[in-house]
Amino acid sequence: MVTLTSAESALKTVYLGVVANQLNINSNPLLGKIKQSTKDVWGKEVRKLAPYGINGGIGAGAETDALPKAAGNNYVQFVSELKNLYGKIELSDKAIRASESNAGAFVNLLNDEMEGLIKASSFNFGRMLYGDGSGLLATVKSFDSQTKAIECDSVKNLIEGMVIDGYTNNTKQETKSGLRIKYVDRLNNKFYVETTAEFAEGDQIYVQNSKDFEITGLGKIFSNSETLYGLTRADYPWLAPFIKTEAGEISDGLIQSAIDFLDEVSGSTINYIACSSAVRRAYQEYLSAYRRNIDIAILDGGYKAISYNGIPLVADRFVADDTMYLLNTEHFTLHQLCDWKWLEGEDGRVIRQNIGFPTYSATLVKYADLICDKPNGQAKISGISSMVTNPFTTVVNA
Repeated sequence: MVTLTSAESALKTVYLGVVANQLNINSNPLLGKIKQSTKDVWGKEVRKLAPYGINGGIGAGAETDALPKAAGNNYVQFVSELKNLYGKIELSDKAIRASESNAGAFVNLLNDEMEGLIKASSFNFGRMLYGDGSGLLATVKSFDSQTKAIECDSVKNLIEGMVIDGYTNNTKQETKSGLRIKYVDRLNNKFYVETTAEFAEGDQIYVQNSKDFEITGLGKIFSNSETLYGLTRADYPWLAPFIKTEAGEISDGLIQSAIDFLDEVSGSTINYIACSSAVRRAYQEYLSAYRRNIDIAILDGGYKAISYNGIPLVADRFVADDTMYLLNTEHFTLHQLCDWKWLEGEDGRVIRQNIGFPTYSATLVKYADLICDKPNGQAKISGISSMVTNPFTTVVNA
């Protein structure tokens, strides 16, 4: 007979390892290239010494001159608070009781819930990797009071089923919060929620209760924010990555110029290129025009990517349409207090009744943040022109 005790055991011994592996490796190709470590975690913070420049104790002179003065390595300390990442599943008491005498039915029930959790977590973790930590999903451009369509600047970060909060002038609006997205019109950059809440131009959309609590992604590293990892950028100019705007047509020369700059200036060797699908199509057209072969690379997690001089070039749904990132993933670490774990109560149980409701829930948790110890070893190219941002007249929704 299936019981809550046997379900607890399955979540702890069977599902946890599988889910953790899926989220750590298979959720996003970039995440699969980033090492994960519990090193440099102190209490609730990541405190990491980051070297910059070179050792200064080098010199030359006459055979009787004084030896060079010692000048050791330069270090700064990066400080970032661990972010709290959650994933929650819920089972109704009725569904559990209906499958008590059928182990297969209960396994299917758990499988469905875990697959849904993996899909949702993978989407959001992939989105955070390219975000700036604020959790901003989109900014409203207009609202149609007749159709209730909410037009925004981009729907890349939105998906059906996501629960969102609406903010006006950075203030959370209760009437626009806790809303679930029922449909995303990806062709027209519009979405609809399951209520008749009224939005206005300039309103900002965030994942429920997540504003300013997400991991420090590429958006933060490449932003013009005054600080990064607790340091003032103006005091440490080397914190600035290489950024090229209004790049124009894609070409090998454009890509190589950024790679050469990073190699010569910071000694960084690029091993991963991420771009939008529009930029990838433009690059494929460029290769075809010059009758060049398109090489394919296989990444961890089974992802396929085209290759630039042996460097995987990956199209990611969360990269802006005109943008390409050139990264040395050896300089990135996801620092974590622990790997994914089930949130346990004082009695050690992970499945608990939701007070006042005939439902049970279990929550996955991970405390982590992403640190790049060499920001000036990374590059971003934007303003890349492409033939068509979206070549389809109809869109199949995720």
